[in-house]
Amino acid sequence: MVLDLNALITGFVKMLERLIGEDVELETVLASGLRRVEADPGQMEQVIMNLVINARDAMPGGGKLTIETVNVDLDEDYTKEHDVSLQPGPYVMLGVSDTGTGMDEETRSLIFEPFFTTKEVGKGTGLGLATVYGIVKQSGGYIWVYSEPGQGTTFKVYLPAVEGEALSREKEQTSYHDLTGSETILIVEDDDKVRNLACEILEPQGYSILEAENGIEALRVSEEHGDQIHLMIADVVMPKMGGRELAEHLRPLRPDMKVIYMSGYTDNAILRHGVLSPGIEFLQKPISAEALKRKVREVLDQ
Repeated sequence: MVLDLNALITGFVKMLERLIGEDVELETVLASGLRRVEADPGQMEQVIMNLVINARDAMPGGGKLTIETVNVDLDEDYTKEHDVSLQPGPYVMLGVSDTGTGMDEETRSLIFEPFFTTKEVGKGTGLGLATVYGIVKQSGGYIWVYSEPGQGTTFKVYLPAVEGEALSREKEQTSYHDLTGSETILIVEDDDKVRNLACEILEPQGYSILEAENGIEALRVSEEHGDQIHLMIADVVMPKMGGRELAEHLRPLRPDMKVIYMSGYTDNAILRHGVLSPGIEFLQKPISAEALKRKVREVLDQ
């Protein structure tokens, strides 16, 4: 749909501040009179979240993170210089910059490759930036990165400008009214930030929320809750008991309960837990608010 990126970012800042923590200062520099782009709002949220989390991880001791937007006009010289297949014309640039560790040229050349990561095992999967790249290309855009070791990194996303009226808040709420509900949802996630974020997204939609930080606790919560649990959202890999094993334990007790799995696409999740096998409902972390609301409603309505 036609989007105003400034409005998307402004409505998203509080959530981003919770994601990056207190050690990182977040600044937004949003251009006035910003052109509109045509993209999926949930996917654009995911692009921003992945870039922000990548920046946060590059600043383990804290730092400054800047999100900016600006109108740009790309000419033939630019596209030739950067060897990109973009049509010259008006674009919107979304920039995410950090003051972190930076990257050398070899690392920069590999960062958009699936499963490439500089993080230790279990800390990163190498799919965050690959996902960003795929979404940007699908939206007809281009992503470029500038970085120097020890000097920080800037990602620039260029999206073609379009004519048209952006979806207003009023229209947006009207369009998304069907994403509310009154069902009971059990959220099982060992990461406190992720679990709290999911609760903050879903509770205002009208759902009754139950929480557990691992599979063992989820079994206890399920046993103590006498009424129906319509849906469980569970992380695939958790200490004590993972999401798949938990679902197997609860299936005989709650045969009508539906399940959505979450994962940060760890190697273990992909290779051993089959989270991407056909028929399994799946959400990729970091969670996009829009994607979570839509997926929950979609699964409950099936």
